[in-house]
Amino acid sequence: MKDDVRITLGVNDIPKRWYNIAADSPVPIPPPLNPGTNQPLKPEEMEAIFPKNIIAQEYSTERYIDIPEEVRDAYIMLNRPSPLVRAVRLEKALKTPAKIYYKREDLSPCGSHKPNTAVPQAYYNMVAGTEHLTTETGAGQWGSSLALACSMFDLSCKVFMVRVSYDSKPYRRFVMQTYGADVYASPSPETNYGRTLLKNDPDNPGSLGIAISEAVELAVSTPHTKYSLGSVANHVMIHQSVIGQEVVEQLKIADVVPDYMIACVGGGSNFAGFAFPLLAQKIKGKIDTEFIAAEPVSVPSLTEGEYRYDFGDTAGMTPLFKMFTMGHEFMPSPIHAGGLRYHGMAPTVSLMKNLGLVKAVGVEQMDTFSAGVQFALAEGVIPAPESTHAIRAAIDLALEAKRNNEEKVIVFNLSGHGLLDMAGYDSYFNGKL
Repeated sequence: MKDDVRITLGVNDIPKRWYNIAADSPVPIPPPLNPGTNQPLKPEEMEAIFPKNIIAQEYSTERYIDIPEEVRDAYIMLNRPSPLVRAVRLEKALKTPAKIYYKREDLSPCGSHKPNTAVPQAYYNMVAGTEHLTTETGAGQWGSSLALACSMFDLSCKVFMVRVSYDSKPYRRFVMQTYGADVYASPSPETNYGRTLLKNDPDNPGSLGIAISEAVELAVSTPHTKYSLGSVANHVMIHQSVIGQEVVEQLKIADVVPDYMIACVGGGSNFAGFAFPLLAQKIKGKIDTEFIAAEPVSVPSLTEGEYRYDFGDTAGMTPLFKMFTMGHEFMPSPIHAGGLRYHGMAPTVSLMKNLGLVKAVGVEQMDTFSAGVQFALAEGVIPAPESTHAIRAAIDLALEAKRNNEEKVIVFNLSGHGLLDMAGYDSYFNGKL
């Protein structure tokens, strides 16, 4: 067996600090704006929804932020460090000279990368005296992760789950409930905004933007309650950097420099966490790696969206963020990759794309599922519909390397498993996508 087939790190190698791309960005990250004044939002204006310790991270420009020992201990439970695996069987099936590696973020108890930020967010809220957290979730990976994290730190958790996913992915809902969370189909009768939408359209399929609006409304109207989110904000990107920092060390062990780093994007958290620690080296001129963000063609924030200030939610309750956006009222089609059904993109990821440091590609849903099946047959892992976007992009590059007879190094993030997404695969097999 080759030495680089499975590259593992020890528990002591779990990063002791998170990485913050704000320290190395060629230009400052555009600040969020107060929608009433169009002036940069002051940190204290965020206190209605976030605790002060989280806000400090959101506004930080420090390169590194220490990880509390309680969080590092919890990361062990989350199966950190996760392995970097060489996809030798996929390479053989494709008959490509390229080397393909994937980072296994599907091995956490919730089956995705989301607990990497859910745990610290719950921890910091607990320290700040928060008693209840509200949040949104698309496909359910984030809601499951925050429900688990809240159970670890004795917080209650209320999750607004996009209705199309609430109906099509019931087992993720059951996971959240098992961890003690209350789960509502969004739009819901639990909030004023939800009731308004349901009155106008009882069959509204929902969106992440709508679910965010409901979670924020409940947070600001309920005592001892804060809002927690799984993507978009910079403190989320910072927490997820444990992925990329591990990858940097694992690539050193493999003695390779990637030609391509690929991850799927919805709000941007798994892409940022995976890519930013290595992107810092590109910013400094040390590597020439191409960073590729793969998104659905039906939700083309990076490939077709405008780079401008927009609300992070549908109701217009959040601050304005400068990002690539389809417009906050954009209603995405009910694709199975529920975690990618978001109208905008994280400001940090958007800035890197605008600076030309990140490339975006759009992928058709049928092509993603065919890639997912091909990957499962070769590697034995059934990927989440979101992750199949990265797999499709990786396979396409491997086939291009084959045509050009080039030994490229391709690394992608397997952001989650698809064992609770089999309804989507069933639709694929039966021609109903």
